[in-house]
Amino acid sequence: MQWLSRAVLALTLYCLGSSLVKASPAVDGAPVSAQSVEPHAPQDIRLGSRPQQLVADMENSDLKKKLASCSNGPFTVSAFSIGHRGAPRAFPEHTRESYLAAAAQGAGIIECDVTFTADRELVCRHAQCDLHTTTNILAVPELAAKCSLPFRPAVFDKASGKQLAPATARCCTSDLTVEEFKRLRGKKDSEFPGARDAGEYLYGAAGEEASSTATGTLLTHRESIELFKSLGVQMTPELKAPEIDMPENFTQRDYARKMLREYELAGVPPSRVWPQSFNLDDVRLWIAEKPEYAPHVIYLDGRYESPDFNYADPATWKPTMQELADMKVPVIAPPLWMLLADEDGEMVPSAYAKAAKDAGLELITWSLERSGSLANGGGWYYQSITPLLHRDGDTLNVLHVLAHDVGVRGVFSDWPATVTYYANCMGLP
Repeated sequence: MQWLSRAVLALTLYCLGSSLVKASPAVDGAPVSAQSVEPHAPQDIRLGSRPQQLVADMENSDLKKKLASCSNGPFTVSAFSIGHRGAPRAFPEHTRESYLAAAAQGAGIIECDVTFTADRELVCRHAQCDLHTTTNILAVPELAAKCSLPFRPAVFDKASGKQLAPATARCCTSDLTVEEFKRLRGKKDSEFPGARDAGEYLYGAAGEEASSTATGTLLTHRESIELFKSLGVQMTPELKAPEIDMPENFTQRDYARKMLREYELAGVPPSRVWPQSFNLDDVRLWIAEKPEYAPHVIYLDGRYESPDFNYADPATWKPTMQELADMKVPVIAPPLWMLLADEDGEMVPSAYAKAAKDAGLELITWSLERSGSLANGGGWYYQSITPLLHRDGDTLNVLHVLAHDVGVRGVFSDWPATVTYYANCMGLP
């Protein structure tokens, strides 16, 4: 049956190909092509041109020589390569199309961020209340009317034309039933604060004309499980924090249990599931109640949001790394900047990374190729090493330090092909 799954996948992308490829944006100057997303058997993964472009952009070094030597492959699926929301660098996040692209790029693990609808069905969305920026909901009047905060246009001074207030909207999965949710189409995550109408808010100055660009098919959590099973990849669901009061007779613990229950009902072996949460209580619940899943449970470390937290000062880490280990937390996943430090002009593992390893915690990190060009410092995800970044080719230097020096077991990426290329070249499974 494996050949049939691949054939179905190939036919699906072939049928989608023309509209997706024509409408998909260029990735750092390299247009997304059919070759870069067409699926192949694991022994014949095709990664497109971006990884080799990054290698070519590196400064001369032994690492560059090694990576350049791998340009002809062959490439296979790697669990080191994790599709962050699929492949959202060029496809609408958490859509069937984004997931197919991630699989075609050799991601061995793919993520569905999990939230819930008004009728308590689980669906794949990065946040409970992001439908106004990641879908076409405002272009569907009967569904837009259900939004928690319906669209309001920007306000301008009539005399000067100066904008006085931005356009606003807030649309949540919990505003809709799962049937209504499935009527939506995914789009690239964006909003236009100066919008005078809903079309501008969704698609910028091009307005409704841009609504014909690449859109994606939204999935329920259960549908994502079936898709991932057919693709032969492992699965990493993230239980998203509710942005509303939990519904009557549906607690946070019910929500956490329901997520894993859907894998059990689908017959997915626990060894192929990597449950994630920023909520330590969720993590501890899974470890205590579902020991078969416990080795793969991931604590997403969001402590950087606390004003008292300093990733370089262990005295500010509450709980400590050893306390997390004592709770039997197996894997901790911070943003990548927390694992790296600038030491006299050299990129090295941070004190945080060393402490985690010393406590016996495994590390996964997020998210490569998420924020701005490394030629401009890289943005939020690279804040601890900004002075060391001068070109996009430095992406691979960052990846090498994370893999070789820090010792992460996997890297979330918005364009999995880059991580797959590196993993194959370095012999990472």
